Amino acid sequence: MSGEVEAAGRPVAGRRELTYAVLLCLAGAGLALWAATRTWSVELAARPAPLPPVRDAHTGAGLLPWLPALALVGLAGGGAVLATRGRLRRLLGGLLAVLGLAVTAGGGYGLSAAFPGEVSRHWPALCLLGGLLAAAGGVLTALRGERWPAMGARYERPTRKAAASAAPAGAGPVTGRRTTEAWDALDRGEDPTVS
Repeated sequence: MSGEVEAAGRPVAGRRELTYAVLLCLAGAGLALWAATRTWSVELAARPAPLPPVRDAHTGAGLLPWLPALALVGLAGGGAVLATRGRLRRLLGGLLAVLGLAVTAGGGYGLSAAFPGEVSRHWPALCLLGGLLAAAGGVLTALRGERWPAMGARYERPTRKAAASAAPAGAGPVTGRRTTEAWDALDRGEDPTVS
């Protein structure tokens, strides 16, 4: 009885972990991407009176151009966790962990760098937090992802062996006919696979 309860609990726990990992990756990468597009520093250049100073705003993407690119790859990787399985999923988790750490490093650099002008430190801090979340999702995927459920077989392309076994007995491939002729035969009620 307890074995049945354990067996029933494993798929539920696996789906729950999969959900957490995907949400961590997507939320972290999305937060980092959003924070990278905000204004991290504002530089004022003085001009002769009576002209007001020129305000030059620098976003995180302008200061660190690679940062939003890594966040976008993290977003795509978070979605790809759902479509992979086994070793490929574990490798993807490792890649997502490295990407998350790189985004974290970008946020940390934004916190400590001496950018010109008035600097806003909360956007780099959010970028750092997003990178940590994405890295946590990647680590969870790398460590536990091989045991999680995968998409059903209906989403996979059938192999030649499976396609041959699914064909009706005596039916061969349509040969010597164009595709339109096969459709026309179907419209007339004929089976184009029977010679």
